[in-house]
Amino acid sequence: MLSFECDYNKGAHKKILERLLETNEEPAKGYGFDPYCASAAEKILKACELASGQVQFLTGGTQTNQIVIDAMLAGYEAVVAADTGHVNFHEAGAIEYTGHKVLTIPHVNGKLDAGDLEQYLKDYYADDNHEHMARPGMVYISHPSEYGTLYSKAELEALSSVCKTYELPLFMDGARLGYGLMSKDTDVTLPDIAKLCDVFYIGGTKVGALCGEAVVFTHGNMPKHFLTTVKQHGALNAKGRLLGVQFDALFTDDLYFEISKHAIEMAEKLKKAFKEKGYQFLIDSPTNQIFVILDNEKKKELEKEARFGFWEKYDETHTVVRIATSWGTTEEELNALIELI
Repeated sequence: MLSFECDYNKGAHKKILERLLETNEEPAKGYGFDPYCASAAEKILKACELASGQVQFLTGGTQTNQIVIDAMLAGYEAVVAADTGHVNFHEAGAIEYTGHKVLTIPHVNGKLDAGDLEQYLKDYYADDNHEHMARPGMVYISHPSEYGTLYSKAELEALSSVCKTYELPLFMDGARLGYGLMSKDTDVTLPDIAKLCDVFYIGGTKVGALCGEAVVFTHGNMPKHFLTTVKQHGALNAKGRLLGVQFDALFTDDLYFEISKHAIEMAEKLKKAFKEKGYQFLIDSPTNQIFVILDNEKKKELEKEARFGFWEKYDETHTVVRIATSWGTTEEELNALIELI
């Protein structure tokens, strides 16, 4: 059975597994106070060109979104996101579970538009009853978006400017950040993100690691006692070294970027094949996620030999499926799917 339903269906890159084995029997301090986490953080900050940044390693994306948002907001504050944002759509109310509301704005190709954000905030403060409403306390975006689309540098600069005007931190979900950075259609670099966002994270779970996300606070703005907040959420890993070793490997010799580029190359080949076969796309995604419109009968036929991710119902006779390549997609798997379609 071919597996293209997501980009986290394989374990970890072999270089990460090798480093975990090499360091397995070395004793190290717990809770992230080990030399591997320190080395990984140093390499990440160097790649971000950050002099005063701070790094905290967490295990998964939903956990990271929930903890960062909860730690940075006051009890009466909410997070603003596109209506398709992961924190609003596919996290089972994890943000609301902490007592914070998600305030949504209609998306534009999966993204939050700076003009829409500014108008939303103007309307909020123009409402004489705004003191009775959940106060916008931060802005959440994801890059790539849930539709695999990317913010341009100009779009990020515009969002950052609005956030600064209203004194709102800009938080970027980077669960698939590697695939966004290595897209042929991007003009955004890791240092750009570090400059324009107040906090973001570098996803490992979907980009070659067994698990793990590296949260980067960009200008010494990590919330007070952040580690304690992490522990309150039950997310402080006693064997923090396991995350440090993985990210240390990912940020050695550009491994993170190389394996991300591989996923993009696989996706480009797959998109070309689908186009040549006459398939239609829901949206033109420049990253590793491909959204194909399938006739329902054709979908049933293909699913006998391949797994795809359900995205949405297109009409009575068609369904949109998500097909994802990853760091671990092989040429053999790709060719088999192309032959199948």
